[in-house]
Amino acid sequence: MTDPIDALHALPRYAGTDDDSYKPGLDRMQALIDALGIRLDDLPTLHIAGTNGKGSTAAMSAAIAQAAGYRVGLHTSPHLWSVAERMRIDGTPIPDDTLRAMIAEAQPAFDRIEPSFFEATVALSLQYFARESVDLAVVEVGLGGRLDATNVVEAEVAIITSIALEHTALLGDTEAKIAQEKGGIMRAGQPVVLGPLSNEAESALQKQASARGAVLHRTAATTRWNEARRTLITPRACYAVPDLDLPGVHQQQNAACAVRALELHPAVRLTSNAVASGLGAVRAYAGLHGRMERLAVHPPVWIDVAHNPAGLAAACTALPHCPGCCIVALGVMRDKPLSALLDALDDRGIDTVWPVEVPTDRALPAEALADACQARGWSTRAPASLMTHVDYFQHTASPEDLLLVTGSHYTVGELAPALRPL
Repeated sequence: MTDPIDALHALPRYAGTDDDSYKPGLDRMQALIDALGIRLDDLPTLHIAGTNGKGSTAAMSAAIAQAAGYRVGLHTSPHLWSVAERMRIDGTPIPDDTLRAMIAEAQPAFDRIEPSFFEATVALSLQYFARESVDLAVVEVGLGGRLDATNVVEAEVAIITSIALEHTALLGDTEAKIAQEKGGIMRAGQPVVLGPLSNEAESALQKQASARGAVLHRTAATTRWNEARRTLITPRACYAVPDLDLPGVHQQQNAACAVRALELHPAVRLTSNAVASGLGAVRAYAGLHGRMERLAVHPPVWIDVAHNPAGLAAACTALPHCPGCCIVALGVMRDKPLSALLDALDDRGIDTVWPVEVPTDRALPAEALADACQARGWSTRAPASLMTHVDYFQHTASPEDLLLVTGSHYTVGELAPALRPL
C-alpha cells in the first residue's frame, strides 16, 4: 500500500522547471476547502505576502503570539527536510501519523478535484489548524498573492513585507505590477501592514487599498528601532527587545511588521514581555530554520535560504565579521537572475564561490554557475554536492574562515541529517 505522504508528494507540482508549468487560480482550492468541510470563518488568521521576509515575519508573528499565551498554527513553504514542517502548531510540525490519517481521509477529494501538491498542503494545514482549534493561524503566501492557494483565507490582518522583481513572467516585470499581485490578498476594512517599499510599489498598493477599502499601515513611517536602548517604538507602545534572535537590519524591519500586525489583530492582546520573549527566541518558539543560522561546527558554517538578489545581499550583510576567507557554497534555481545574484555577492566583497550540485530539475546546472564565477575571475572549486563542499571546508579551512550555504531552500535542504539544526 502506498504511504499517504508519498501519495501527497506524487501530486502535480506547478513550480516546475519553468514558469509555464505554474497554473494559478482559486477554483480548485475553494472546491477543496468545501469538500473537506474547513470552516475558515472560525479561524482567526494573519496572512503574509512579500518578495522577501515573509517566512521570517510569519515565524516572528507566531513566536510573539505563542509567547503571549496563544496556541498558534503556522503554515509556511517550501519545507527544508519534511513536508510536515509546512504545518506547525506552537512550533511543532504535524506528527507523521496525524498527517497520514488526514491525507488518507482527504484522498477521495484529491482524486476528484486534482489539486497541486501546494494546494493540498495548504488545505491540510488549514484543516489541521481548524481541527486543533488554534487561537491564531499565521499563513505565509506561496507565490504572489492574488491567485495564490492561500488566498482562500479571510484574514483579519495582512502583511506585505517587501516588493522586488522576481517571477516576472508570472507576476509582472515592474514593482508596480508585482505589488498589484501581492496586494490581491487585501480585504475590505482590513488593516494591511507594509514593510519598507519603493515609491513605485507603495503607490500601487495605495491605489489597490483605496479600491478595496483596506487600510494601510506603513512601518517605515510609524515604527522605529532605538539601537542604543534596544527598543522598538510603534504607535501603541515602546517595547524593550534586548535580543533579536534573527540577525540583520532586514530582520528588524520584519520584526516591526510582525509586532504592528499583532497590535492590530483582534484575536491577540500583546504584552511587552511577549514581544521581547518571542523576538528573542523565534527559532525555539516557531521551529524556524535556515535564516542566518549557524551550525554547531567549527570553523563556522552558516545557512540561509536566500534565493534572489535582495535576499542574498541581506544575508551577506548579516554575516559576522570574517577575518579569514568568506566562502559561499551556492546553488540556485535556473529561473533566477544569475548575474544579479553574483553582483549581490560582489558588492559585499565576496569572490570565493563553490558551485553546489542541487538534485532538482529546477536547479541551474552547477557547471554554468562555475563558468559564470570563473568569468569574473573568482576563486572556485569544481562543482560538487553540498556535503562534499562542507566536508572539504571542515578539513581544510583555517579557524578564521567562514562558509555560507545559500541560494535556495533546495540547497540548504541538502545538509546531511547529522548537521541539520533540528
